Amino acid sequence: MMSRPFRSVLLVYQAFIGDRERWPLWLPVLLGSGIEIYFSLPSEPPLWAGWATAAILATIAWRLLGKSDVFLLFLACAVVSLGVGVSSLRTWWVAAPVIATETGPLSLTGQVRHVEHLVSGQRVTLIHLSGSRLAPASTPQAVRVKLMGEQPPFGPGDWLELRANLLPPPPPAMPGAFDFQRQSYFQGLGGVGFAFGKVAVIGAAPHMGIDSLGFAFQRVRVDLARRIGAGFADEPAGRAVGGVATALMTGERGAIPETVLDDMRASGLAHLLAISGLHVGLIAGIVFFALRGALALIAPLALRYPIKKWAAVGALFAAFGYALLAGATVPTQRAFLMIALVLLAVLFDRRAVSMRLVAWAAMAILLLSPESLLGASFQMSFSAVVALVAVYEYLRRKGVFDTPPQTWSGKVGRYVAGVALTTAVAGVATGVFAAYHFNRVADFSLAANLIAVPVTALWIMPWAVVAYALMPFGLEYLALAPMGWGIEAVIATAREVAHWPGAVTDIAAFSVWGLVWVAVGGLWLALWQRPWRLWGAPVAVLGLLGVLGGPSAPDVLIHPDGKLAAVRTGAGDYSVSTLTAAKFERDVWLRRAGLSAKPRRWRDPDTDPQQLRCDALGCLYRTAGRSVAFTRAPEALNEDCWRADVLVAAMALNPAAQDRCRVATRLITAEDLQRGGTHAIWLGDGKGGDSGPVHIETVNGQRGDRPWVIKAKK
Repeated sequence: MMSRPFRSVLLVYQAFIGDRERWPLWLPVLLGSGIEIYFSLPSEPPLWAGWATAAILATIAWRLLGKSDVFLLFLACAVVSLGVGVSSLRTWWVAAPVIATETGPLSLTGQVRHVEHLVSGQRVTLIHLSGSRLAPASTPQAVRVKLMGEQPPFGPGDWLELRANLLPPPPPAMPGAFDFQRQSYFQGLGGVGFAFGKVAVIGAAPHMGIDSLGFAFQRVRVDLARRIGAGFADEPAGRAVGGVATALMTGERGAIPETVLDDMRASGLAHLLAISGLHVGLIAGIVFFALRGALALIAPLALRYPIKKWAAVGALFAAFGYALLAGATVPTQRAFLMIALVLLAVLFDRRAVSMRLVAWAAMAILLLSPESLLGASFQMSFSAVVALVAVYEYLRRKGVFDTPPQTWSGKVGRYVAGVALTTAVAGVATGVFAAYHFNRVADFSLAANLIAVPVTALWIMPWAVVAYALMPFGLEYLALAPMGWGIEAVIATAREVAHWPGAVTDIAAFSVWGLVWVAVGGLWLALWQRPWRLWGAPVAVLGLLGVLGGPSAPDVLIHPDGKLAAVRTGAGDYSVSTLTAAKFERDVWLRRAGLSAKPRRWRDPDTDPQQLRCDALGCLYRTAGRSVAFTRAPEALNEDCWRADVLVAAMALNPAAQDRCRVATRLITAEDLQRGGTHAIWLGDGKGGDSGPVHIETVNGQRGDRPWVIKAKK
C-alpha cells in the first residue's frame, strides 16, 4: 500500500506534468531569480562565473533529456545561472567613470543630449564632456545639471559652456532605500550638479550623421512640449493642464505643479502620468480601430484585402512613433514591446494577448536590461499584466464573454464593470509593490480610476492623436482645447479624492522577503491552471503577514555629514537635530517609517526629556535601557565613552582617543559616517538578535563592494 508522503509526492508530480504547457512561463521567473541573486551578492562575481555555470548545467540537462525528468532541474538551475551571467555582462558593458567627490566650481563644456523643462528652471543632460580639473580618464560619459533663471535658447545637440558644481550621484538615504547610484550607473550618468548663472551656447547641433537623427528627434520633442504648453497658456489653470498634456504626449512631467502631482499620487492616478502600456496601448488601439473603420468604408479593399492586418501595421508604426516621442524610456520600451507582440500576433493570426506573450516580453527585457527587475516600474507593470491576463483567461474559460450584450445599457454596464474589475485586479496585484517602493497606499484609487480611466481612454487620448495629426499644419490648438477639458476633469477628480478623509495610508518599510513571498504566491496562482495553483494563496498570505509584521524602524538615524540625526520618540515618530539640513534624506527617513507629519526638533518643548537630554557639549538619547551619545566637544569624549552604548562623534579625533573609546563603547566617527553612509541603529529588542541588544546597519555595508558603490576617499 502506498505511504501518505509518497502519495503526496506523486500527486504533486502528476499536477506538475499535467501543467506542462505552462512550464515555459516560468523561464523569466527563473532568469529573474538569477538576476536577484547577482544584485544581492556582497561583492562582484567573476564575469565568466555565471556563463560557465549555465553552460555546464545546460550541457548536463541536454545529456539527460529523454532519460530522466531530472533534466528539468538542471535546466532550471542553468537559467538561474544565466541570470547571474547576463547581469555580470551588463554591469561590465555599461561601466564608465563616475565623479567620486564634489568638484567645486569648474568650467564645463558639453553637448546637450536631453532637456527637461521644470516648474522652476531646466535640467539638461550633457555628453562629450570636457572641463577644468577633470582628467580625461576620469571624465564621466554624461552628467545632469540643473539650470536656474533665464537662459539663452538651446536644444538637444547644441554645445554649451557653463560654470557648474558637480557631485557624485547620491547614495541611498538610509539602508534599504532607493539606490540612485545604482540606477545612475546603468544609465551611464556619472554625476549631477547645478550651474552658476547663464550658460553660453558655443555650437549648434550637427546636421549630418547618425547622432544628428537622435538630436533632431529630441528637438522635435522639445518643440512639441513648447507648443503644447503654449496651447494652454491662456487657460486659468493652464500650467497644470498644459503640464499634464505635455506628460501624456511627450513623457515630460517636469512642468506639472507639485500640488497636482501630490493629488494624483494620493488618489491613485499617478499611473496616468507615466507613459506605460495603458498609453501606448490606447494610441495603438485608437489608430488600429480608426484605420480599420476607414478601410472598411472602402468596399473593394474591405472585400479583397486583409484590412485588419493593414490596420495592425499602421497601429504598430503609431505605437513606435509615440514611444519615441515619449522619450523611449525603459518603461516605454517595455510597453511598446508588449503592444508590438500583440500586433504581431494579429498579423500572424495568433491570439493577441496570452500569458506566453507576457512571458516572452519579460524574458526579452530581462536579457537586455537585467537591472530593470529591481525597479518599481518593471515590478508593478508586469505584476498588473500577469494578474489581468490570468483573471481574464479564467473568465474566458468560464464562458463569461461568450454572450456579448445586445443593448447599449448592457454594453455600457459591461464597460464600467470591465474598468472596475481591471482597476481592482491591477490595484491588488501592484499594491504590495507600491507599498514597498513608495510606502503609501491610495485607499480610494478604485473610485478615482472609475472616472479618470474612461475619461482618459475615451476622450483625452483620442484628442491627443488628433493633435498629433494636426501639428504639421499648426492647427493642434483645435484638438488641445477639448483634450484640456478632459484633463481638467481628471485633475478635479484627483483633487477631490485626494482630500477625502483617509485617502492615503502610510506604510512603514518592510523586509524584501515579504515582497518575495507575495510575488511567488501570486505567480503560482497566475501561471498554473490546474487546481494546485490555489497553493499560491497561503504563500501570498504568508508574505503579507511578513509585510505587516516587518522589522521596526530604526531608533536612531545619522546622516553621513553628521549634521542631521533623528531619534525615535515614545510616540513612535521622529525628532530631528535640525529642520534645515539634508531635507530630502529626512523626508525619506520619515516616509520609510510610515510617517507623514512634519518632525519635531530636538529642543522643542514637547520633546520627551526622559529620552533625550541636551547641553552645550552634546545630547544623550535613552530607550529600551540603552543609550546613544552625540558628542559635540572633545572634552566630553571620555565621559560619554563610558556611559553610552553607542557614541557618535562627528568630529576630528586623534587615533589614541579613538582606540581608548572603542574599548568601552561602539564609536561612530566622522570617518565611519563618510565611509559607511547613513547609519541606522536599533536599540534594545528592536533588531538585536544574536549580535546583542544594539544593532547598526550602514548604507554601504548593506550594499557591499559593487561597481556602482562610490567609496569615500580616505
